[in-house]
Amino acid sequence: MSQSVSERAVLVRAENPGIMTLDGTNTWILREPGAGRTIVVDPGPAHADHLRVVQAAAQDVALVLFTHRHADHTESIDEFTELVGAPARATDPEFCRDAEPLVDGEVLDVDGLRLEVVATPGHTSDSTCFRLVDEPVLLSGDTILGRGTTVVAHPDGVLGAYLDSLARVRELVEEGVVARILPGHGPVIQQALAVVDHYIDHRHERLDQVRAALSAGDRSAEDVVRRVYADVDPVLWPAAELSVKAQLDHLQG
Repeated sequence: MSQSVSERAVLVRAENPGIMTLDGTNTWILREPGAGRTIVVDPGPAHADHLRVVQAAAQDVALVLFTHRHADHTESIDEFTELVGAPARATDPEFCRDAEPLVDGEVLDVDGLRLEVVATPGHTSDSTCFRLVDEPVLLSGDTILGRGTTVVAHPDGVLGAYLDSLARVRELVEEGVVARILPGHGPVIQQALAVVDHYIDHRHERLDQVRAALSAGDRSAEDVVRRVYADVDPVLWPAAELSVKAQLDHLQG
C-alpha cells in the first residue's frame, strides 16, 4: 500500500520488518506535481509483491536511486530496473545501472522535480541523502532513522565521517532548507532539528561512556559493549560491538 506524505513524496514500505529494519525498508516515490515521470529511491528487498506495489504507484519511472549499499535497500536493483526500464544511480558504482555514480552537490531534474545529492558518509562509506529543492524535505536513508538511532558499523562505518555528516544535515536544517526528514526506516520525522540534535548528543554521550569504560580497564570491544550497552537487548550486542569498534577507532585516531 502506498501513502502520500508530502506534495512530492509517496511512501511504500517493504514487508521486511526486523531489529535492524524497524517496520521495514521505506521505498520513496518522488514526482513533481502534475508531472508524469517519477524517481524511485531505495526499491528495497527483492520481494515480488513489494516491487509490484512500487511499480503501480510509481508508474513511469525515469530514475532509480540508492541511499547506500545495504541489501535491504539494494537487493532488488536488477529485478526492479528491468521491471521499470530505468537506469539506477548511487554513490557506489556497484549499484549503478546504465548511468554514472552520483556526485555530491549535483541537482537531479526529472520533469521539474529537483533533487540535490548530499553526501553523508558514516553509516556506510557510500551513504547519501537527497534534498528536495522545492520542499524543505530530506530523504535520509539510514543516516537518520525515524525511530531510535542508526548503527555505525566498523569497518565500513566511520564515526568521524558520521559526525561530520550529522553536522552537515544540521546546517541544512538551520538554513531552513530542511524541516522534515523522510528516513530509510520508521516514520516521517516532523521536527528535524530536535532529532538531529538528539543524534549528535547521543553519539557524544556514547563516546564519553566508551572513554569511561576504557578508563575502568575494559580493553576489547566485547568488554565495552557489556558495560556500555548493559541496558540494551543482548540481541543487539553484535551490532553494538561493530559500533564500539568504530568508536574505538575514532578515539584512537
